[in-house]
Amino acid sequence: MSITTTTIALRWTVVCPLDRLDPNRGVAALVDGVQVALFRTADELFAIDNRDPVTGAYVLSRGIVGSRGGLPTVASPLHKQVYDLRTGDCLDLPGVSVTRHEVRCRDGMVEVRLRQEG
Repeated sequence: MSITTTTIALRWTVVCPLDRLDPNRGVAALVDGVQVALFRTADELFAIDNRDPVTGAYVLSRGIVGSRGGLPTVASPLHKQVYDLRTGDCLDLPGVSVTRHEVRCRDGMVEVRLRQEG
């Protein structure tokens, strides 16, 4: 028997004004019942699950924002695994990733659209 995984895109949800996000800092938000970690760099916004896939703790919004090889990253505050903010892939543990969500700024407001594996 084969199990098929599909990605479901839900509606856009307004989270906060853009000026509430400090550059290179994370913040946690509850979006349609899902804890999301939002990050603002100098010129981009990123949204990933707040749940660290290695430990199961909801802490990625408290991670250290940086870069590796030109990629925007966040390091888990617990065991320091580094995640690519563009893809959600862990750069330290092949095969480990965190769900990435769509994020945009519209009329000065940050909006997130969840992606759920199902």
